[in-house]
Amino acid sequence: MEGAFPNRSEAGRFLATKLSRYAGSVDVIVLGLPRGGVPVAYEVAQALRVPLDVFIVRKLGVPGFEELAVGAIASGGVRVLNEEVADTLPNADEIIDAVTAKETAEIERREHEYRDGRPAPDLSGKIVILIDDGLATGATMRAAVKALRQRGAAKIVVAVPVGPPDTCREFEDLADEVVCASAPEFFQAVGQYYEDFSQTSDEEVRDLLAKGAQNRPEPNM
Repeated sequence: MEGAFPNRSEAGRFLATKLSRYAGSVDVIVLGLPRGGVPVAYEVAQALRVPLDVFIVRKLGVPGFEELAVGAIASGGVRVLNEEVADTLPNADEIIDAVTAKETAEIERREHEYRDGRPAPDLSGKIVILIDDGLATGATMRAAVKALRQRGAAKIVVAVPVGPPDTCREFEDLADEVVCASAPEFFQAVGQYYEDFSQTSDEEVRDLLAKGAQNRPEPNM
């Protein structure tokens, strides 16, 4: 569609232009939400000359209706529930606990695989730029922001190439700063705004993180 980004990498380069004031700061770290947020985050981190890592959030899908999210869970075990959905479920506690256990295991698997032995970053006192390839409902991003608060981040910047205006505004009350590079009024889905929205693989995420670590600048640069 007209006005779409060619791909996630180009979206990241464009988003970086909106974040230039953070370039070269030793207190800044860019975190991408896997998988699709990582190619965007990689370009931002490269442009700003700051470290790159991942922050993993998993949707808690209702069994048999996985697209219906009852909540989300983030690295560090923080869980955010959609009470409206939870109230409609029979045996809600048992269902939510089972899905949480499953997705916690997946978070741990990805943490191990993506970082290839590198330790998780210390986020206390950091300015964290939290990036995804777009916002839709914002459920996973909300879980990530809540988790980062608990990890002691000094400032949380939610940054996305595209999102609906109402969701972008909602994050103004949750994060310390919100950068929605594009907020079209008649938003339907993130994929609308990409010419190439093919799925990002685990291998791509791992490779980008490795490159990000390899190309990480020294603090005095």
